[in-house]
Amino acid sequence: MTDTLDIPRILIAGDRSSAGKTTISTGIMSVLRDMGYTVQPFKVGLDFIDPSYHTEVTGRYSRNLDGYLMPERTVSEVFSYAAEDADIAVIEGVRGLFEGLEATSDIGSTAQIAKLLRCPVILVINARSITRSAAAVVSGYRSFDPEVNIAGVILNNIGSQRHSEKARTAIETYTDTRVIGEVPRNSSMKISMRHLGLIPALEGRRRLSDFDENLGKIKNIIKENVDIDRFLSFAKSAEPLPRPEKSIFKAQVSESAPRIGVAYDEAFNFYYRDNLELLELAGAELVYFSPVNDRSLPRVDGLYIGGGYPELFAQELEDNSSMRESIKQVSSEGLPVYAECGGLMYLTRKIEMDVSGSGNYHMAQMQGGTFNMVGAVPGRTLMGHKRVVSYNIGRFINDNVIGKSGNSFIGHEFHHSEVLDLPDDTTFAIRLDRGTGIKGEYDGILVGNTMAAYAHLHAASYTGFARSFVDSCSDRK
Repeated sequence: MTDTLDIPRILIAGDRSSAGKTTISTGIMSVLRDMGYTVQPFKVGLDFIDPSYHTEVTGRYSRNLDGYLMPERTVSEVFSYAAEDADIAVIEGVRGLFEGLEATSDIGSTAQIAKLLRCPVILVINARSITRSAAAVVSGYRSFDPEVNIAGVILNNIGSQRHSEKARTAIETYTDTRVIGEVPRNSSMKISMRHLGLIPALEGRRRLSDFDENLGKIKNIIKENVDIDRFLSFAKSAEPLPRPEKSIFKAQVSESAPRIGVAYDEAFNFYYRDNLELLELAGAELVYFSPVNDRSLPRVDGLYIGGGYPELFAQELEDNSSMRESIKQVSSEGLPVYAECGGLMYLTRKIEMDVSGSGNYHMAQMQGGTFNMVGAVPGRTLMGHKRVVSYNIGRFINDNVIGKSGNSFIGHEFHHSEVLDLPDDTTFAIRLDRGTGIKGEYDGILVGNTMAAYAHLHAASYTGFARSFVDSCSDRK
């Protein structure tokens, strides 16, 4: 194996949020796969939903890259591990190209990842109602940080041939930057939205009869309006990268192979792919089950209940009383259970939905009412009155199934709910230095071997996750 990784790669960035980079990225990946390329997708930041579309159209799991959550060496290792057997890597950015943690640095931004991985960048501009001004946008973005290689531009929301010609001519005249795509204003280029962003691909496939048809329309629009040959030439111009030493993604010796049940269905599907693979590399056998559709748990030595939309499937989750009772029983018996965000909500006593005044967060599909949940942890979940989107920094203050007291982490939380009516003697596993959590500076309700938190942890960042959870589950065998 050489000490360099020579793979064509390119990053698709937006000039702002809602520039259209997800639909354009998904369409380009789909076209490339049709052309016979093995495409490895990535997403900058900690989003769960956009990667689900990447995975859907490429047939390969999309990976998250975050320059704040992860040290640079970890970003490089995640990229190398996932992309080394691919023909091309396509990275979708987050928000605008330069948006990040701070106003005066690129930490946590798309630009940081572009520079770290030495990626040519395609800038997607929402060109609605602008023509000559598009040249000023490109000029400003190129001069703001010359280390970011903006190789080309895709104009989105083009209204007419005249609109296209004026914007393209202005950009190529004043900035010497090639416009490689002009995507027309078209309702087919929209993916359904709700309060946490797009509808996840898994749910879209199960709920929407025209899901495949819509993805096909996006692919065809991109095929007709983006110069894929030019796109590929930019990707192939990327210089070789130093190949990082593998320190995270390597199999560990395990005397036992605990079976970890992973809740995975239309209600729970927010998982970082790296978390699941690192559990397997630590020796676990993953067994998938559905809290919505299955009547009881499979035989397992531990449970991992990730995030998702339990609020939108609250009636189905309540109706499946045998599953709720099964989970409550194994939790009370001491089975290791780890739940994140949506999983936390599911493990509380009930979810209450008050949808009044919450339309700003695209909650039209959320029915009002109160629904019984598992009750493995105390409190009730109130949905719709609080919006939290933030990195969090914390440390464990009590031993739990994913770590020991004193272990620290950087994570992320993204929710529109809060947990109320907690007893005064509630035990917490986490104290936060940054973030909102469940109550004040505390997160991670701890009941026996069950830990349920709002924090989402990435196992390539908090590297104690997989080993600790597998060891906890092994102790139950």
